[in-house]
Amino acid sequence: MNLTTKQKQHLKGLAHNLKPVVMLGSNGLTEGVLAEIDNALTHHELIKVKVASGDRELKNAIVDAIVRETQAVNVQLIGHVLVLFRQSEEMKIAIPKAK
Repeated sequence: MNLTTKQKQHLKGLAHNLKPVVMLGSNGLTEGVLAEIDNALTHHELIKVKVASGDRELKNAIVDAIVRETQAVNVQLIGHVLVLFRQSEEMKIAIPKAK
């Protein structure tokens, strides 16, 4: 799923008040963490994940892996906080139509 800039802006606004649902610790990206992110996306559609890594390249690799494994869309990455979106069958969050 590709989002337009307008759609991403809309999701960023919705995500502004959210708190991170999943936080990656020193163990990094494990199967359990991926399962938790997947469950959170199914339940909420729009979530924040805190990626605690001092190394920028490692952080980007972790973000890429999360997006790839969960089939979610990377809406935004600011500092250590990643905003992910994956629409569920219920379509809880209405996103603006692409033009």
